[in-house]
Amino acid sequence: MTMGDMDPATFRRSAHQLVDWISDYLAGGSDHRPVLSQVEPGDIRRALPSTAPEQGEPMERILEDFERILVPGLTQWNHPAFFAYFNSTGSAPGVLAEFLTAALNQQAMLWRTSPAATELEDVATGWLRELLGLPETFEGVINDSGSSSTFHALLAAREAAIPGVRLHGLSARPDVPRLRVYCSELTHSSVDKALMALGMGHTALRKIPVDDAYRMRPDALRDAIAEDRAAGNLPVAVVATVGTTSAGSVDPVAAIASLCSAHGVWLHVDACHAGTAAMLPEHASIFDGVPEADSVVVNPHKWMFTPMDASVLFCRRMDTLRAALALTPAYLETREGGAVHNLMDTGIALGRRFRALKLWMVMRVFGAEGLRARLREHIRLAQELGRWVEADADFELLAPVSLSLVCFRAAPRGLDESALDALNEELLERVNATGETYLSHTRLRGRYVLRLAVGHIRTTESHVARTWTLLRDTLRDQLRGT
Repeated sequence: MTMGDMDPATFRRSAHQLVDWISDYLAGGSDHRPVLSQVEPGDIRRALPSTAPEQGEPMERILEDFERILVPGLTQWNHPAFFAYFNSTGSAPGVLAEFLTAALNQQAMLWRTSPAATELEDVATGWLRELLGLPETFEGVINDSGSSSTFHALLAAREAAIPGVRLHGLSARPDVPRLRVYCSELTHSSVDKALMALGMGHTALRKIPVDDAYRMRPDALRDAIAEDRAAGNLPVAVVATVGTTSAGSVDPVAAIASLCSAHGVWLHVDACHAGTAAMLPEHASIFDGVPEADSVVVNPHKWMFTPMDASVLFCRRMDTLRAALALTPAYLETREGGAVHNLMDTGIALGRRFRALKLWMVMRVFGAEGLRARLREHIRLAQELGRWVEADADFELLAPVSLSLVCFRAAPRGLDESALDALNEELLERVNATGETYLSHTRLRGRYVLRLAVGHIRTTESHVARTWTLLRDTLRDQLRGT
């Protein structure tokens, strides 16, 4: 029986066992498991006791249950044939950093409670800012997700637009007109959720039409702002996207920034996935106009090989965010005062994990050139798949290939749109059910679209080619009725 903690010898033995398992896993241990978990709903829950154990159990038994019960229920995000959503690769240096983070158990709410975590966050985000070509006027903080970063950016925008909102809120205020936030039809749903949570209401969101390449139309945005001004509404913010989830499209940020500047409207840029590509000189243009924004979010846990969770919010007006949130009860007052920045002042959460450690270690182990080389290869693989799709009479691209994302569908002749939707939905289910690969879907202009996003650190051309073969072979089986 154990009292719940371990003596050093037991910890060392268990840790070595875990390190061996993780090392094998990162070296390809996930490759022999289905990419998409094949368990049925409730399988995991039924395999585990319904109550906690009264007596402590040995780690050996716990690890056996982990391998036997939990691993089959894992969708393998660390598999090189994981092409769904946007990838999140837990690279080896990031995993080691998380090991240290858990052991150190830092709570970086105040500078005093962890000077190293606080100051390393400034250093690591500064390195990333320089790699992306953003000016030093942008201060960075690390949040758990792009949704949290966008929420805080829009909270700062609300603070800037509405006098006294921190003190008086929005309820029953005759001095606050109807609020407006603008984004494109393809903007991430985190914006919708942020407006609901911030009390502005979902109806405050106005979706702007996109052009043929799925980019927000500045002319339509201009007209929408003018129309709202004339109606007495208050434009609060615009959210532009660099790499939309559904199409990978890049909004014309420079033109949007000019409109926001002219109207005194906060501009937030969602560059969660594609933003890291700005560190490539040949793709730096995706950040044209971004230095003029008020805030921008980039997620290293998506396409920079940093384990979940690590979302960097860069803000030119971080003092506005602090003005909206800073609150120091007596038990958190310190002598440093304004001589330091306390991370708790930049977010809703008081607790702050030592997230900077893994970002710092990833950048040091890979180096800027190592990161760039991997991004370039992912972009090359996506472009290659795009060429294969265009050359096949039974498939078609539904959006321009954008960086590492390919949007396409099976489109054999003689089927109407409804039949094509059903065909592609079945195709996706069949291919994912093989366990060899995992793709996701979306809808563009009402059509069912297959999405393949290249982003895993170990993905090679053979993984993309095998997935393409599966798609073509499975489509032939469907067309033959088998």
